[in-house]
Amino acid sequence: MNAIRPGLRDENPAVREGCCRLLDHLVDTDSMDELITMADDPDARVRIAAFHALSCDRCKSDSCAPGPDRVLEPALHHLSSDPDPQVRLRAAELVGKFAHSDARAVAALKASHTKDPSPAVRKKAGWYAPGGTIYERTAPPAP
Repeated sequence: MNAIRPGLRDENPAVREGCCRLLDHLVDTDSMDELITMADDPDARVRIAAFHALSCDRCKSDSCAPGPDRVLEPALHHLSSDPDPQVRLRAAELVGKFAHSDARAVAALKASHTKDPSPAVRKKAGWYAPGGTIYERTAPPAP
Protein backbone atom coordinates (compact mmCIF):
# COMPACT_ATOMS: atom_id res chain seq x y z
CA MET A 1 0.00 0.00 0.00
CA ASN A 2 2.80 2.40 0.78
CA ALA A 3 3.97 2.25 -2.85
CA ILE A 4 0.47 2.70 -4.30
CA ARG A 5 -0.60 5.84 -2.45
CA PRO A 6 2.26 8.05 -3.72
CA GLY A 7 1.44 6.84 -7.25
CA LEU A 8 -1.96 8.52 -6.97
CA ARG A 9 -0.12 11.85 -7.09
CA ASP A 10 2.22 10.96 -9.97
CA GLU A 11 2.29 13.42 -12.87
CA ASN A 12 1.64 10.60 -15.34
CA PRO A 13 -2.12 9.85 -15.60
CA ALA A 14 -1.39 6.23 -16.57
CA VAL A 15 0.37 5.73 -13.23
CA ARG A 16 -2.55 7.31 -11.34
CA GLU A 17 -5.01 5.13 -13.25
CA GLY A 18 -2.97 2.01 -12.51
CA CYS A 19 -2.86 2.85 -8.82
CA CYS A 20 -6.66 3.26 -8.78
CA ARG A 21 -6.97 -0.16 -10.42
CA LEU A 22 -4.69 -1.68 -7.79
CA LEU A 23 -6.69 -0.06 -5.01
CA ASP A 24 -9.81 -1.60 -6.52
CA HIS A 25 -8.45 -4.94 -5.34
CA LEU A 26 -6.43 -3.84 -2.33
CA VAL A 27 -8.33 -0.89 -0.88
CA ASP A 28 -8.38 -0.47 2.85
CA THR A 29 -10.04 2.12 5.02
CA ASP A 30 -6.83 4.19 5.13
CA SER A 31 -6.78 4.50 1.33
CA MET A 32 -10.47 5.20 0.81
CA ASP A 33 -10.25 9.00 1.13
CA GLU A 34 -7.44 9.12 -1.41
CA LEU A 35 -9.44 6.99 -3.82
CA ILE A 36 -12.46 9.28 -3.38
CA THR A 37 -10.24 12.26 -4.21
CA MET A 38 -9.24 10.57 -7.47
CA ALA A 39 -12.84 10.88 -8.69
CA ASP A 40 -11.96 14.54 -9.36
CA ASP A 41 -8.74 13.83 -11.27
CA PRO A 42 -8.30 15.91 -14.45
CA ASP A 43 -7.84 12.75 -16.56
CA ALA A 44 -11.03 10.87 -17.47
CA ARG A 45 -9.29 7.47 -17.41
CA VAL A 46 -8.31 8.06 -13.79
CA ARG A 47 -11.85 9.14 -12.87
CA ILE A 48 -13.25 6.02 -14.56
CA ALA A 49 -10.88 3.77 -12.61
CA ALA A 50 -11.65 5.58 -9.35
CA PHE A 51 -15.42 5.28 -9.78
CA HIS A 52 -15.08 1.61 -10.67
CA ALA A 53 -12.99 1.00 -7.57
CA LEU A 54 -15.52 2.83 -5.40
CA SER A 55 -18.55 0.99 -6.79
CA CYS A 56 -17.33 -2.54 -7.49
CA ASP A 57 -17.66 -4.96 -4.61
CA ARG A 58 -16.83 -7.94 -6.83
CA CYS A 59 -13.12 -7.03 -7.10
CA LYS A 60 -12.48 -6.66 -3.41
CA SER A 61 -11.39 -9.42 -1.10
CA ASP A 62 -13.33 -7.97 1.81
CA SER A 63 -16.23 -5.63 2.31
CA CYS A 64 -15.03 -2.08 2.87
CA ALA A 65 -17.38 -0.19 0.58
CA PRO A 66 -17.74 3.47 1.52
CA GLY A 67 -21.12 4.78 2.58
CA PRO A 68 -23.19 7.47 0.92
CA ASP A 69 -21.88 10.11 3.31
CA ARG A 70 -18.48 9.76 1.62
CA VAL A 71 -19.17 8.97 -2.03
CA LEU A 72 -22.68 9.97 -3.03
CA GLU A 73 -22.01 13.69 -3.51
CA PRO A 74 -19.03 13.19 -5.84
CA ALA A 75 -20.94 10.52 -7.75
CA LEU A 76 -24.01 12.75 -8.15
CA HIS A 77 -21.84 15.62 -9.34
CA HIS A 78 -20.05 13.53 -11.97
CA LEU A 79 -23.23 11.77 -13.09
CA SER A 80 -24.85 15.11 -13.87
CA SER A 81 -21.94 17.12 -15.20
CA ASP A 82 -18.82 15.17 -16.14
CA PRO A 83 -17.90 15.82 -19.78
CA ASP A 84 -16.86 12.19 -20.36
CA PRO A 85 -19.73 9.71 -20.91
CA GLN A 86 -17.67 6.79 -19.54
CA VAL A 87 -17.15 8.66 -16.29
CA ARG A 88 -20.90 9.39 -16.09
CA LEU A 89 -21.57 5.70 -16.75
CA ARG A 90 -19.32 4.65 -13.85
CA ALA A 91 -20.81 7.35 -11.64
CA ALA A 92 -24.27 5.93 -12.39
CA GLU A 93 -23.12 2.57 -11.04
CA LEU A 94 -22.02 4.17 -7.79
CA VAL A 95 -25.17 6.30 -7.48
CA GLY A 96 -27.19 3.15 -8.18
CA LYS A 97 -25.83 1.50 -5.04
CA PHE A 98 -27.87 4.01 -3.04
CA ALA A 99 -31.08 4.02 -5.10
CA HIS A 100 -32.95 2.03 -2.44
CA SER A 101 -32.01 4.35 0.38
CA ASP A 102 -31.54 7.89 -0.92
CA ALA A 103 -34.06 10.02 -2.82
CA ARG A 104 -31.24 12.09 -4.36
CA ALA A 105 -29.84 8.96 -5.99
CA VAL A 106 -33.25 8.08 -7.44
CA ALA A 107 -33.78 11.59 -8.77
CA ALA A 108 -30.32 11.69 -10.37
CA LEU A 109 -30.75 8.29 -12.00
CA LYS A 110 -34.15 9.22 -13.39
CA ALA A 111 -32.78 12.49 -14.77
CA SER A 112 -29.83 10.74 -16.41
CA HIS A 113 -32.11 8.04 -17.79
CA THR A 114 -34.18 10.62 -19.63
CA LYS A 115 -31.75 13.49 -20.33
CA ASP A 116 -28.16 12.31 -20.64
CA PRO A 117 -26.77 12.87 -24.14
CA SER A 118 -25.16 9.41 -24.16
CA PRO A 119 -27.42 6.43 -24.96
CA ALA A 120 -25.12 4.19 -22.91
CA VAL A 121 -25.47 6.40 -19.82
CA ARG A 122 -29.24 6.63 -20.28
CA LYS A 123 -29.44 2.84 -20.50
CA LYS A 124 -27.21 2.23 -17.45
CA ALA A 125 -29.09 4.83 -15.36
CA GLY A 126 -32.35 3.12 -16.30
CA TRP A 127 -31.06 -0.20 -15.00
CA TYR A 128 -30.37 1.34 -11.58
CA ALA A 129 -33.48 3.55 -11.41
CA PRO A 130 -36.74 2.25 -9.88
CA GLY A 131 -38.28 -0.26 -12.24
CA GLY A 132 -34.91 -1.10 -13.81
CA THR A 133 -33.48 -4.61 -13.83
CA ILE A 134 -30.64 -3.94 -11.39
CA TYR A 135 -32.88 -1.89 -9.11
CA GLU A 136 -35.35 -4.78 -8.92
CA ARG A 137 -32.66 -7.42 -8.47
CA THR A 138 -31.00 -5.51 -5.60
CA ALA A 139 -34.19 -4.57 -3.79
CA PRO A 140 -34.07 -5.39 -0.08
CA PRO A 141 -36.41 -8.17 0.97
CA ALA A 142 -39.88 -7.06 1.98
CA PRO A 143 -40.43 -7.11 5.76
